[in-house]
Amino acid sequence: MAKKVSHGARRMMTVRVKTAKKRSTSSAAWLARQLNDPYVAEARRLGYRSRAAFKLIELDDRFHVLKKGAKVVDLGAAPGGWTQIAIARGAHVVAADILPMESVPGAVVMELDFMDDAAPDLIKAKLGGKVDVVLSDMAAPTTGHAATDHLRIVAMADAAHLFATEILAPGGSFLAKVFQGGATGELLVALKRDFTTVRHAKPPASRAESAEIYVVAQGFKGRA
Repeated sequence: MAKKVSHGARRMMTVRVKTAKKRSTSSAAWLARQLNDPYVAEARRLGYRSRAAFKLIELDDRFHVLKKGAKVVDLGAAPGGWTQIAIARGAHVVAADILPMESVPGAVVMELDFMDDAAPDLIKAKLGGKVDVVLSDMAAPTTGHAATDHLRIVAMADAAHLFATEILAPGGSFLAKVFQGGATGELLVALKRDFTTVRHAKPPASRAESAEIYVVAQGFKGRA
């Protein structure tokens, strides 16, 4: 069952953060947003490692990507919020990240680059074959230049899609973060070629000012 952000958290008193000599205006604004974000408070209360956990809850409640017993790969999994939700919904999960990540009860955590040629076989070995779902909440570090940042995140989503085509079983699903116009151009064409349905969604937990959006591709047709 999905966890809802409590009314108490929504009514929490606004915390104002003043700038200090060693704190820039932007960092003060970020801290204030964190302190006053009901999703941050609720994630802390429920023991989720990030507020992003609620994004997966909301997306899965709508699209029903996660099934009990499903084999799931969480790409760029750190700090583990999405992995926690997939485990809670009964999936068998490999959490992969290029950086070290604290273990998540019930999941297999692998420190690897999913773009390495050996990665698909290593992950399939852990899950006993091809998988049902590939999740990707990855985002490339931003540069501040909107056009460049959009290209970088689309390139990352494209790499995740190519990985998914190597590891998904027929009928599988691919859920990934994209930005601004969503999956566009060659990536959208490729997704429509490889999956029965391709939709975009912005979950309520995604901040209104954020350009992020998610692509949900379901019904993998299998590799030719």
